[in-house]
Amino acid sequence: MAKILVVDDSLSMQKMVSLTLKTAGHNVVEAADGSQALIMAQKEQVDLVLSDVNMPNMNGIELCKKIRQLPNYKFTPFLMLTTESAGNVKMQGKEAGATGWLVKPFNPSQLLATVKKVLG
Repeated sequence: MAKILVVDDSLSMQKMVSLTLKTAGHNVVEAADGSQALIMAQKEQVDLVLSDVNMPNMNGIELCKKIRQLPNYKFTPFLMLTTESAGNVKMQGKEAGATGWLVKPFNPSQLLATVKKVLG
């Protein structure tokens, strides 16, 4: 299965998302914010990034922009999983290079279906 980087400053949300993905057979690595996630992505290649938007140090939109600048992440799926549902924030995510947008609280089966879809 896929190697997925889960990025969320909420430890409980990070664990819930990770558990959902692991139960489906995915390999999961976790980061608490965008800065930590960027370092991890540079150290080891992942197949998908799943990130919150609102986080300290570096938010999900900034992370998406920086990940997209890395040559081996130009086409890697990047999903936002956030409480943000405002159109202008979604547009910022899209402009940064986000592949998709899921709103919390998430439905585990919807999350897995979306992951499967973006991974092909």
